[in-house]
Formats: sequence, structure tokens, C-alpha cells
Amino acid sequence: MTKIIGITGGIASGKSTITNYLRQKGYQVIDADQVVHDLQANGGRLYQALVNWLGTAILNEAGELNRPKLSQLIFSSPDNLAKSSQLQNAIIRQELETRRDQLAKTEAIFFMDIPLLIEQNYRDWFDEIWLIAVSPETQIKRLKQRNGYSQEEAQQRLASQMPLQAKKVYADQIIDNNKTVENTKMQVDSQLRRLQNE
Repeated sequence: MTKIIGITGGIASGKSTITNYLRQKGYQVIDADQVVHDLQANGGRLYQALVNWLGTAILNEAGELNRPKLSQLIFSSPDNLAKSSQLQNAIIRQELETRRDQLAKTEAIFFMDIPLLIEQNYRDWFDEIWLIAVSPETQIKRLKQRNGYSQEEAQQRLASQMPLQAKKVYADQIIDNNKTVENTKMQVDSQLRRLQNE
């Protein structure tokens, strides 16, 4: 029987480090962010929905979504954030479900990386949930380095999300990603051995 593992965590928690490692180990990973990116491509279902809502001001000269501008608009107010979530969730869920069902036909174990797994109530899709945990200080540091955010912008992003501490109660396994990449990989290897032996 197929085991489906959900991976989640906050922004800049290092999920991509772990999912890249899982792929290197030969596992299939459905990346919700990539699915959203595909759906937001010119002509995609989300692209059209967002343009209908926010207008062509969110497009760049090539007619593609201007992601920084879109992100800025969405995170500028709680109302916009709520509307964005409502608008996009049904389309995203449908696409993720399709991809999940396809992989379930061929894979013994596979993973789905869904940042809002808990908030958007995907929990019942999974045999277990892995939470990638880091300190808020680490998240802010990574956001500033990776995204070029100011301290205030980074804190605003964190404040808009469910705290990692609150997510821990939903996790079956917690991967501590505060230390070295090697340490994180050792934790993942241990979990993979456990899964294969169950």
C-alpha cells in the first residue's frame, strides 16, 4: 500500500533542502509551490483568476505575473490575503489531488511539500506529516539573505503565518533544521529507514 508523506513548515524553514535530498534519494516529491507556479503561468487557471481580480497592473511587460508586485499586493492587507487564499485554494487543491492520485498508482512511498498543509486542511491526505522546524530567528535571517527582505518585511511575512510551534501538535515527525545540512540529512535518512521497515 502506498504511503503518502506530507511535508510542511513555515517560510524559509528549509523545506526545499529536504525535498531536494529526497529526490536525490530517488523519491517523488510533489511541490505545491511549483504546482502554483505552473498554474500561475500565462494562460493558467490561477493566472486568469488573479488578473480578473487584481487587473493587468500585476503583469509585467511580457504579460506574465509580476510576482514581487503580486506578493506585495496580497500581503498588504488581511483582506487581500484572505481573498487570495479563497480564490486560489480550490484550483490548487484540485490540481494537487490529480497529481497525488497519479503518483499513488506507481509509487510505494512519495512526498508532498505543502507549506499550508495544516492551515488549508490537507491533513487527512497523508499517512504521516513531517514538520520542518527552525527558530523564528533563523527564518528571519534566511528571508533577509534569500529574498532581500528588510527586518520589517521578514517579520510581516512570519506574522502572517501560523507559528511553527502551533504546527508541532499536528506533526507525526519533526525534522530540526536549525543545525547543519548534514545533520538534517541524517534525520531524514533515519525517517526513511523507519518508513521502509514498517
